[in-house]
Amino acid sequence: MKNGKIERGVLNLTDERLKLLAKNLIEYSVELKEGENILIELIGQEIELAKELVKLSYSKGAKPFLWIKHPTLLRTLLLNATEQQIEMIAQNERDLMEKMDAYIGIRSSPNPFELSDVPDEKMNLYQKIWFHKVHGEVRVPKTKWCILRYPNYSMAQQAKMSLEEFEDFYFNVCNLDYSKMSKAMDALVELMQNTDEVRIVAKDTDLRFSIKGMKAVKCDGHMNIPDGEVYTAPVKDSVNGHITYNTPSNYAGFKFENIRFEFKDGKIVKATANNTEKLNNILDTDEGARYIGEFSIGLNPYITKPMEDTLFDEKIAGSIHFTPGSAYEDADNGNRSAVHWDIVLIQTPEYGGGEIYFDGKLIRKDGRFVIKELEGLNPENLK
Repeated sequence: MKNGKIERGVLNLTDERLKLLAKNLIEYSVELKEGENILIELIGQEIELAKELVKLSYSKGAKPFLWIKHPTLLRTLLLNATEQQIEMIAQNERDLMEKMDAYIGIRSSPNPFELSDVPDEKMNLYQKIWFHKVHGEVRVPKTKWCILRYPNYSMAQQAKMSLEEFEDFYFNVCNLDYSKMSKAMDALVELMQNTDEVRIVAKDTDLRFSIKGMKAVKCDGHMNIPDGEVYTAPVKDSVNGHITYNTPSNYAGFKFENIRFEFKDGKIVKATANNTEKLNNILDTDEGARYIGEFSIGLNPYITKPMEDTLFDEKIAGSIHFTPGSAYEDADNGNRSAVHWDIVLIQTPEYGGGEIYFDGKLIRKDGRFVIKELEGLNPENLK
């Protein structure tokens, strides 16, 4: 045993940082109350955090429920699944989700590419029926929810760190003082809600769109851990120009790189990547997949480089993500889709720099806010 960790580095319940994370999830992220039902879903094999969440739920007088799944089993199931079978699974899970007040999802896959050889048509059924009906239609709009990754060897390898180094990074990120960040976000929320035209400029990127009349929402540790973004949605038909994302994105078991979109009146009219055919298959899932449902600004001061995990990468300080697919109901431009794909563009100098303009005024350059009311969101002021 070393510093509360077993020698191979995988955390157990003697690690006080893990207990603090569990406490923050229950008391801050989902604000669990006496008498409430909470669903704890573990996708992976590390049970330590789930076990602590169950114990804390009981201590609050709440009733915990468990789903335990494994990506390898999901792959085997999906390879030969029928539409009727997936409909039955989705209905079964939806029935339970509709009885929940809160949800915490823990993701700890030993292999992020486990689903890479599941045929596109099977993955589309999974996204459109199983995931969308349970999570898109019920969990997201109707529960207090939070999703997080759990540190393991796979994540450390993706981040190009030793496991012990990654665990230290993980807890700096996840146990950040989100209440402090939340207060600093208020100025950006106000500015976004009073902005019409946004312009994004970076390498092979020049994008214009309107956010007039759209609500801005701060993500301050309640829905994701790690967290740190403020999002809105573009007016659906207002997006014009092109964007080239400089961060790899794992989606449906495949690692996409060099994604580039061209827009006309809101619609993605041309899309290319390292696998252009697979990319366009996703964008053809339904009509809404070729429109943007979210525009968000990343703010977490401890996340400075991509690790090919969306929950981390979309929070990178100095980044944005521009999301094909469904809008959230609390920042709603009317777009609906089974797809919601957060793809990241980093604008710090190490990744080519870039600018954000609100109504023609420069508000962020090379990842740093340059107007006084937003300086509190620069990394040194959030640690």
